[in-house]
Amino acid sequence: MTAPPLAPPKRRGRRAHHTDPPQRPTGPSRVSIYIRRSTDDEHQPFSLDAQRAALEKYVASQPDWTIVAEYEDDASGATTERPGLKKALHAAKAGLYDVLLVYRLDRFSRSVTDLLDLVTILEASNVRFSSATEPIDTGGPFGRMMLQLLAVFAEFERNIIIDRVKSGMTAKASKGKWAGGTRPYGYLVNPDHRLVPHPDEAPILRDIFRLYTRDRVGTRAIATTLNERGVPNRTGKKWSGHTINRILDNPAYIGDIAYRDVYVPDAHDPLIDRDTFQRAQDIAAARGDAQTQRAMSDSDYYLTGLLTCPRCGHRYIGTSANGRTRRYRYYTCFTRTRYGKHATCDAPRLPADDLDNAVLQALYDFYTTAEPVLVAMIERAHTQRHTTTDDRTAELTALANQITTTETSISRYHTAFENGTMDDATAGPRIRELRQRLAQLHTRHTELDADLTAQPAPPAPGTITTIRDYLSTIMTSGSDTERKAAIETLIAEVQLTDQGVIPVFKIPTDTTMPPPNPGEGTHEEQPPVRTMVRSVGRAGLEPATEGL
Repeated sequence: MTAPPLAPPKRRGRRAHHTDPPQRPTGPSRVSIYIRRSTDDEHQPFSLDAQRAALEKYVASQPDWTIVAEYEDDASGATTERPGLKKALHAAKAGLYDVLLVYRLDRFSRSVTDLLDLVTILEASNVRFSSATEPIDTGGPFGRMMLQLLAVFAEFERNIIIDRVKSGMTAKASKGKWAGGTRPYGYLVNPDHRLVPHPDEAPILRDIFRLYTRDRVGTRAIATTLNERGVPNRTGKKWSGHTINRILDNPAYIGDIAYRDVYVPDAHDPLIDRDTFQRAQDIAAARGDAQTQRAMSDSDYYLTGLLTCPRCGHRYIGTSANGRTRRYRYYTCFTRTRYGKHATCDAPRLPADDLDNAVLQALYDFYTTAEPVLVAMIERAHTQRHTTTDDRTAELTALANQITTTETSISRYHTAFENGTMDDATAGPRIRELRQRLAQLHTRHTELDADLTAQPAPPAPGTITTIRDYLSTIMTSGSDTERKAAIETLIAEVQLTDQGVIPVFKIPTDTTMPPPNPGEGTHEEQPPVRTMVRSVGRAGLEPATEGL
């Protein structure tokens, strides 16, 4: 009996499971077009109008294709956070179209990862992705392969563009030109890409540095002052302390260009001298010290917040040690206090009792012979006012122009409302906003005009005598709180030098000082002295530092 023939052996191996790709529909298709203008399109012929015209022509050449929607963006393709793109994806998920058409792949995305994610979203919504100038159509396997290949080249091209832009900006900066980006407040960029002073903003910029370095006003307070004046920032919005901080730290205002590793000094006309800019940096560094606030706390140490270590720059703080019979008080550098004998700063401790009494006595002595110093101080104030007159006059002129422009705008809105071409819902809020702005401009104009006409004057008669008598009283019978308040009111800082301890005095313009009452502490209802920001130092005050 013959055996039946054996069946051919089956080939062993792993069987791949393939999912059939979605077939390209052959019927009518609803097409949505997506166009995007990128940040580098000044060098590429990809304007929105050109893309739109090309896509409409392409759709017209395809049988049964109809444009049902259009989405556009004016943003970089490096991110998917684009309003138009998000709307297109939402519409795809809602089934509002069948094909998303772009002019070129890089108009959709320049990132391989983002592109694949976007296409996955479209395919999950049964929407094909297609390009009018490239063999890309996710309705077939070849189109999907070309999609991934061209996405790699699109990302590569984007990286090349970024490198070229950075190289171009670096080359511009090395020639002393503005590298690009948002211009600094106070400057304009001329056709040669160099910074030139802005006629309206430059006086405001100088005023910011004056407020910070001379008047010692904080960044938030400066921002509040500018907002109250109705002065807009570069973008037309309100000022913030962060914006003021960035201005104070920008070397462009001393005429230098800084971009990446390039630093070109004296590249354009400065708005601020280098000494003022350096003072701003020093003040910012001191205020950034967390111990500054601690040193200003209320205590029985009269000079808290007024002493700065000349070796490490940190504040002196009050410390104490208990002996057998008494408590010893000192002013000690924060660095030494925190790190002890391992501290990198070896500044000496200063006996607080002796230093407090010496500074208080020096304050009293100063007001016994203050008249000659005040004469010199007023002369210096006249000189300072003379150097800033041009800036303040320019600001006054700019304010007058802004007032005229705002009044004209209000008049136009009134005319439009009266003629019936604009309703109250539109005109009313804008008119109220313009009136508020006009009130701010008038307030600042009045302040500036008064400041230009006013002249520095000595304190009112009897002020010096009243302060001297007040100091004499609190030195003999006043409380620690009253003495501390007097020092904080009348002394700007206490400098520690090789020649000795030098206090810097504030010069008062008026006094509203009631007689002291040691039993009741500080008179909080009326401040002892109302002072102006001018200050003067007295050299040679004893005891000297090395003697403490």
